[in-house]
Amino acid sequence: MSNENTSIHEFDLNIIHEYFLNTTRQGPGSPTITRKALSFIDGLNEKSKVVDIGCGTGGQTMVLAKDIIGEIIGIDLHSGFIDQFNKNAQTLAIHNRVKGVVGNMEDLPFQEEELDLIWSEGSIYNIGFERGLTEWRKFLKQGGYVAITENTWFTDERPSEIQEFWQKAYPEIDTIPNKIQQMQKAGYLPVATFIVPDSCWSDYYAAMKEMQNPFLKKYKGNKTAEQFIEYQQYEATLYDRYKAYYGYAFYIGKKL
Repeated sequence: MSNENTSIHEFDLNIIHEYFLNTTRQGPGSPTITRKALSFIDGLNEKSKVVDIGCGTGGQTMVLAKDIIGEIIGIDLHSGFIDQFNKNAQTLAIHNRVKGVVGNMEDLPFQEEELDLIWSEGSIYNIGFERGLTEWRKFLKQGGYVAITENTWFTDERPSEIQEFWQKAYPEIDTIPNKIQQMQKAGYLPVATFIVPDSCWSDYYAAMKEMQNPFLKKYKGNKTAEQFIEYQQYEATLYDRYKAYYGYAFYIGKKL
């Protein structure tokens, strides 16, 4: 396989979903970072309605539920993730107000101005940062918030290897000033932006590494699975080599 000519979107979704199903988080992040982002959001109460779009198995959602006393809905396209999400909510005895539902971020099941907060860690790339912010805005009440992590360039210039990789994997990757400008254009007041520390990425890739040999053993001889793991390993190598140039940033905005 030529890693340079492949993006994660080109792999079998069933392979991707099974790989990530038993992980606490499906992308870089931490409870500390989730809570830091939440600290910039005001006005939530027991009547608030929150949605976590692209929630996965709900690692960050369960953290939010410790500090948000209102209703929280997790949305994900993969039913296996949602099954695990609801099991996690049941285990924590918060299933009366925290529920996962299968849904598409391109066609959300909400009324206009129904939501107080839209959360999305590591998933808006599936629809695109600008498109997501623009289309999701109508579901927020006036003064409602969005809180999103987005892959972001930290410098205006970067080595060609990492530039070409992300141009293929996610062409909308951009710098922090440009992302803030996009948020403003979509109708939000930028409230806060901060970089997700590289320790979150290191921990994430370490957890992924532990899963890879058992996964390859299970799918021995399956070229798709083998190529997917090769891609994951290549991505981790690139991050270790070029982490000064890119990573996640958290963007918090308020609907104007």
